[in-house]
Amino acid sequence: MELPYEVFIGLRYLRAKRRNRTISFNTLISIAGVTIGVAALIATLGIMTGFKEDLQSKILGTNSHILITSRTMDTIKNYGALTDQVAAVSDVVAATPFVFKQVLLTSNTGSHGVVLRGIDIRREVTVTEIGKNLKAGSLEELERLASPSQSPTDERSEVPHPLPGIIIGKELSLRLGVFLGDRLNVVSPVGPVSALGMIPKVRSYRVAGVFESGMFEYDSSLAYVSIKQAQEFFNLGDSVTGIEVKVADIFGADRIAQAIERTLGPPYWARDWMRLNKNLFSALKMEKFMMFVLLVLVVIVASFNIVSTLTMIVVEKHREIAILKAMGATGKAVMRIFMLNGLVIGVVGTMIGIPLGYSFCWAIQTFYTLPGDVYYLSHIPVNIKTFDVVIVGVSAIIITFLATIHPCRQAARLDPAEALRYE
Repeated sequence: MELPYEVFIGLRYLRAKRRNRTISFNTLISIAGVTIGVAALIATLGIMTGFKEDLQSKILGTNSHILITSRTMDTIKNYGALTDQVAAVSDVVAATPFVFKQVLLTSNTGSHGVVLRGIDIRREVTVTEIGKNLKAGSLEELERLASPSQSPTDERSEVPHPLPGIIIGKELSLRLGVFLGDRLNVVSPVGPVSALGMIPKVRSYRVAGVFESGMFEYDSSLAYVSIKQAQEFFNLGDSVTGIEVKVADIFGADRIAQAIERTLGPPYWARDWMRLNKNLFSALKMEKFMMFVLLVLVVIVASFNIVSTLTMIVVEKHREIAILKAMGATGKAVMRIFMLNGLVIGVVGTMIGIPLGYSFCWAIQTFYTLPGDVYYLSHIPVNIKTFDVVIVGVSAIIITFLATIHPCRQAARLDPAEALRYE
């Protein structure tokens, strides 16, 4: 099968005459520009996607996929039956009740405001990753009464009373100067009312575990106790703050949350993780889009090289173009010749740039490490999506194609008589 003459001539025009190698060099520069732009786009989008998914996994490792609360009250009663109803909804993997209150933690060396979460230790591990995040201690220690450890300088009683357990984050442990087995005081601003006003409620706990989620916000401001201890401390009786839910498809959590609301009816409110973290993930999405737009400018700059290269080819090949048109070649045929030139540059640059981008990401993951005392990550997370690669490749080819329009029209309008007058 013979190729159309436009293809043969177009590929031939990418190479210059021996006396003028500038065009061939400009062709290579144009291809290199497209290659670098495509590689930079793929690497940047892959790294940003990796960071987003790493952040997403850490958020969902500490929090549930769906949170159920009451619209009219601060607590939910009869939570056992409600939890069973939620667990029976399609695509729900597990559900567990929880208590959620703000308190102040104090130790011998400092104090810090945190969120205290009361959990059912048997169900919590089926909904969140708290069991996997524990670096010391165990969840079972939350329900066991034990004596706290004593240092030689401890001024407490010689025979300390058995205390319930509490699990705190690694950063919180370092800030308060407490470790496994040490004593902590939990102070609630809401306590009994006396003649002098409301008296803060204080209770001592024993550090039963230390967790590390990988997010400073959680590791420095979150603590866990058993749900029974939380209900007793906050005088909740047989009620909880809400119900946590884990689903099979995290990206279908919105649909499942609506199904849960229909099942439970008013006044219950089911919110999925995307709604709870809407501002954060919207900002990440916008940042990724803006980085894509900014790096597309690299490909656009490369397209200017294509314009200049094709313009130089038209100027150098004006005699050959005139002869082609004199032999019967139409203006559209001449345009196809130079459009092919631009498309070849774009396609070749894209085909080289895609594996180069993958190689760059592999090198970052393999050889580049982050200092552990500064970052929670030892390596930069990278996740290259096929959709992103397709968008980058198609965008590069479209931009290079658009860059061919002006030189092509210039070649198509060439008058053969005027071009051959002095030949």
